[in-house]
Amino acid sequence: MLILIDGYNLIRQSDTLRRYERKTLEAGRNALIARLVEYGNRKPHQIIIVFDGIQNGWAEEGRDREGKINIIYSRHGERADDVIKRIAAQTSGEVIVVSSDREISSYATLLGKTPLPSLEFESIMNKVIYAPWETKSSVKKKETNERQSKKKGPAKRLPRAKRQAQTKINKL
Repeated sequence: MLILIDGYNLIRQSDTLRRYERKTLEAGRNALIARLVEYGNRKPHQIIIVFDGIQNGWAEEGRDREGKINIIYSRHGERADDVIKRIAAQTSGEVIVVSSDREISSYATLLGKTPLPSLEFESIMNKVIYAPWETKSSVKKKETNERQSKKKGPAKRLPRAKRQAQTKINKL
């Protein structure tokens, strides 16, 4: 599975990462990359993070690698959103696009990819990094206990597209 991340969107949505960014832009990037490296060490997913290089970027697209994380800086005059859209369109298979940008999320949905809001991904990432002992089975036990205490009635099943998206998100 490929996780495609809008870097600055995630930094600016997160309270903890935003604190680093207030010091310097590079500190915010480095804090996010460090967390993603830690997450990548625990999960087998391919991760690509894209940052804007629109103002002081290179003439060519900049690429870097930190651990298992591929880092892309958009070239001068190109937005990270355009790079994310291009990569999502070229990639086949399961792709999760992490961004709270409505334009990117709707484009990912059109392509049949799974959009995921930045804060939701951050909470999943933090659970994997800081609470790895909490397994999916313990989470499922909590959910079943909660369901049993609720009043019974007709089942409320999600639409197929949302169920499929949830299945992909649960793999994170």
